[in-house]
Amino acid sequence: MSAVGSLETTGKRTPDKALRKPRRTMLVERPRWWVYAILGAIVAGSLFPLYWSYVIASTTSGNANARIPVLVPGGNFLSNAARVIDTIPFWGALANSLFISVVVTASTLFFCTLAGYAFAKLPFKGSKWLSAFVVLTLAVPPQLGAVGLYRLMADWGWTGTIGAVIFPVLVSAFGVFFMRQYLEGVIPTELIEAARMDGAGQFRTFMTVAVPAARPAAAVLGLFTFITTWTDFFWPFLVLRDPDVQTLQTALAQLWASSGNNPDMSLILTGSLMSIIPLLILFVIAGKQLVAGIMSGAVKS
Repeated sequence: MSAVGSLETTGKRTPDKALRKPRRTMLVERPRWWVYAILGAIVAGSLFPLYWSYVIASTTSGNANARIPVLVPGGNFLSNAARVIDTIPFWGALANSLFISVVVTASTLFFCTLAGYAFAKLPFKGSKWLSAFVVLTLAVPPQLGAVGLYRLMADWGWTGTIGAVIFPVLVSAFGVFFMRQYLEGVIPTELIEAARMDGAGQFRTFMTVAVPAARPAAAVLGLFTFITTWTDFFWPFLVLRDPDVQTLQTALAQLWASSGNNPDMSLILTGSLMSIIPLLILFVIAGKQLVAGIMSGAVKS
């Protein structure tokens, strides 16, 4: 009985071996031992400064300044942390840094995504020249405009306030360029036209089409913006002269100043380690989003 006859009698399709597609076999070569050795050395080298900081932070000032360096952690980290809290307004500075970083990150994500979407999908007269101008501003060092920006903040009466730290970094040229490059490739123009045919306006199209598509890139940009704002020292040190209104980074500078000519390294490194604990927590929470955002731009389907 032929194959066709068998299909007609049984009502079931018999797969034809001749029509089967050959299975793809992926041969993944396992890395050699020296690859693991190099990666292990890189990881160990990256973690050693953090380990050494904890070693110094957990010992006494005498052991930290000893001629023979200590390599084993001590048991004084909590007592040194209590000294940091007694020396500087730690909790107030921590709250200021957290507020500034959250506001700047949220503002940067919104405005950079909005501007990137406009440059990528809303062609208008002069968009190419304006986009090129935004990219050119990346070549200007922030220190070059510090004097003019400080005078502007002084004229507005904002020096010594948190607003002077937040306002100049509400949006970044890098963020606009980054989101433009990402949205240009992930949003089909037909999808925007379909949303408009359904009656959606410009802002509704942005919120319902562009924002969900930009989520992986926004995770990466948000994490980098939060870290940059959290660790920024230069601009807050210029505009925040009141000891009661400080960010965590400028408050930690008081630890060095309070030590005089003989800096207490155990105290300084204890404060430094305490300042990065929120960043470590953020990495643990947003680590998967960060990897997904990076891989979405690296892998082509």
